[in-house]
Amino acid sequence: MNKSYLLKKIHISPPQVLSITFLVTILFGAGLLYLPISTISPISFLDALFTATSATTVTGLAVLSTGNDFTLFGQTVIIVLMQIGGLGLMTFAVLIVMLLGKKIGLKGRILIQQSFNQYSLGGMIRLVRIILVFTIVIEGIAAVFLAVRWVPEYGWGFGLFTSAFHAVSAFNNAGFSLWDDSLSAYAGDPAVNIIITLLFITGGIGFTVLYDMWGAKEFRHLSLHSKIMLTGTLAVNLFAMLFLFVSEYGNMETLGSMPLGDKLWASYFQAVTPRTAGFNSIDIGSMETGSIVLISLLMFIGAGSASTGSGIKLTTFLVIILVTASYLNGKKEAVIFNRAIPSHLLERSLAIVFISMTAIFTGILILSYTENAPFEWIVFEAFSAFGTVGLSMGLTGELSNIGKFVIMVLMFIGRVGPVTLAFALARQHREPIRHPKGDIFTG
Repeated sequence: MNKSYLLKKIHISPPQVLSITFLVTILFGAGLLYLPISTISPISFLDALFTATSATTVTGLAVLSTGNDFTLFGQTVIIVLMQIGGLGLMTFAVLIVMLLGKKIGLKGRILIQQSFNQYSLGGMIRLVRIILVFTIVIEGIAAVFLAVRWVPEYGWGFGLFTSAFHAVSAFNNAGFSLWDDSLSAYAGDPAVNIIITLLFITGGIGFTVLYDMWGAKEFRHLSLHSKIMLTGTLAVNLFAMLFLFVSEYGNMETLGSMPLGDKLWASYFQAVTPRTAGFNSIDIGSMETGSIVLISLLMFIGAGSASTGSGIKLTTFLVIILVTASYLNGKKEAVIFNRAIPSHLLERSLAIVFISMTAIFTGILILSYTENAPFEWIVFEAFSAFGTVGLSMGLTGELSNIGKFVIMVLMFIGRVGPVTLAFALARQHREPIRHPKGDIFTG
């Protein structure tokens, strides 16, 4: 039995290929971060693996100080991992193939389709090209504007590198910062707030929405998915900002001591960052309980489909709300923008939510035994890891070895799982046998 025959017998589905490539990238990145050239002082391989997992899954949770424990080489490795994790390994694979002058075959196009959560194979290569160009342009422009702000403060060398690092981290919703307190020093800085938030909101909307907006002249010409993403993002962000402003207004450890203008900027920043961005401009551990609950929900919802963010996705959350509202109003179907939502989308959305909650609560259960920390911290950490957000109430740096492993698994599932799950459930399966229906009492 020869090798080629064995390879033909081994069938690996596109979702499995995507999962394996993410895992290989994480292991390769961990190996690079473990090298003496990457760190100021020696670190354990587990910490290197945790950092590589966090960077590749664009989470931002850190057991080490990115700015103080890693050298310029190590920080550069983190930048590359964030870029690969945000855009997806298939995007870079296509880039390499195109640079070599080769053609993308059918299998390659299917993998691209899977990685970008698309239903059609048409225009995949063109979409990848546009994404690559768009990413380079947006991150480049943002880095220049940040440099205008930070070069006078930190000098040319550190100022330029800091600007590039945070531009890549923000666009890819990674949440890594070279400062241990993230962007708390710039809580009231309009320039930093606007540039960073525009980056991770743009990256979190989804490449398909950006592609749709590029070709559409008016809002009514957009696809249903794009309309829902844009209106839903605006509504959720505004609600979150108002809620956090009211909730934290008198909290002297967060917004209470700030002037009104800084309060508004900090409320806005902290309202949009849980959608998988992971930066913070105020102390998360000092926030009110109600604010923590809302942020946990926002982290679970996450960003848009085919974006640099994770979570169950905003469209999944909105589909469940729309169908529930229609059911309570006695309507047979949910309608939005004069379009009915197909029943299979509800089935897929419910499956994604159920499996996601199962993963999160399994992680919480294990962490409650392994970690000596307040239960609120554990719950928040689990939601942050699964949503690949990167916000923490202070537990990350105190995690046990088992706790680190649990958080790594949650980060991996959060980044890879929802995408592969969505495609697995989107496929049509023929049922050879039809069974008689039966009633079950619910509620």
